[in-house]
Amino acid sequence: QVQLAESGGGSVQAGGSLRLSCVASGYSYSTYCMGWFRQAPGKEREGVAGIYTPAGRTEYADSVKGRFTISQDNAKRTLYLQMNSLKPEDTAMYYCAAHWLAGRSCAPESRDYNYWGQGTQVTVSS
Repeated sequence: QVQLAESGGGSVQAGGSLRLSCVASGYSYSTYCMGWFRQAPGKEREGVAGIYTPAGRTEYADSVKGRFTISQDNAKRTLYLQMNSLKPEDTAMYYCAAHWLAGRSCAPESRDYNYWGQGTQVTVSS
């Protein structure tokens, strides 16, 4: 079965950096899209970044553009999110997601992601 395992979360002061990792396993055919999402308590889940796995094409939410970078190591089946210039508003549980739906969107706003990790907490203090 597909498993996505996030790591790298923690507590950091505003302006700091974190790098999240997501190791994917339990499948034979490459993902079509992978992405990062976040959810703060009492708020809706928000797409952060997405990547088209075969070519590495990336998309970002406006709120993180220029600060966050999504990347992948396909050989290691690992997804990364480099988070720089962190703000208190970035505080949330961060989730890794994937889908295998050819032709469907990889964008952060996509509703097509259907496999999810358990999340890793990111807390940014002022």
